[in-house]
Amino acid sequence: MFQSGNWLLDLAYADAAFAFGYLCGSIPFGLVITRLAGTKDIRSIGSGNIGATNVLRTGRKTLAAATLLGDVLKGTFAVLVASRFYGSDLAIIAAIGAFVGHLFPVWLKFKGGKGVATYIGLLIGLAWPAALAFCLIWLAVAGVTRYSSLSALLASAATPLILWFEGLPAEALVFSLLTACLWFMHRANIVRLLAGSEGKIDFRSAQ
Repeated sequence: MFQSGNWLLDLAYADAAFAFGYLCGSIPFGLVITRLAGTKDIRSIGSGNIGATNVLRTGRKTLAAATLLGDVLKGTFAVLVASRFYGSDLAIIAAIGAFVGHLFPVWLKFKGGKGVATYIGLLIGLAWPAALAFCLIWLAVAGVTRYSSLSALLASAATPLILWFEGLPAEALVFSLLTACLWFMHRANIVRLLAGSEGKIDFRSAQ
């Protein structure tokens, strides 16, 4: 961890790392991209979420892909910049900030996305093999069930264990907390999954 020898200065750096991560994470790519493309306000479509899965419901694969990429890379960017200048511990703090920023962006009255893409982006920056494992689990579950939410829930549940077995206990602890937040943000999806009413992915309808 960055240590100046002065705990007040160290705290200031930690606060700065969190704030930087938050600002990166709070960029609402789904809303910005769909507005630039001239579609309806994404918050009035489908689930009202600003993430890539809901953007796909506009019928525009390219917009969904761009949203996914933006939400992933903003997390990776926050982590890599913080790591480059201040080290791995402050990169973890920036990661937490980016995730919180995506979930609760100040620009949208603290009503953001559910965090899956940004979660992946943070993993890419901190431990890319775990990000690869997440994506493989997501694809496997989605291929069998066609439930995007279930895929994310199971992949995120496995992530802290993967990080632990990779010898990254600090990252495993942080992603346990982020996973809990991700599950909380998916609480309505969990209810629908249990009731059998959750919507399935249908790529055939997107043009």
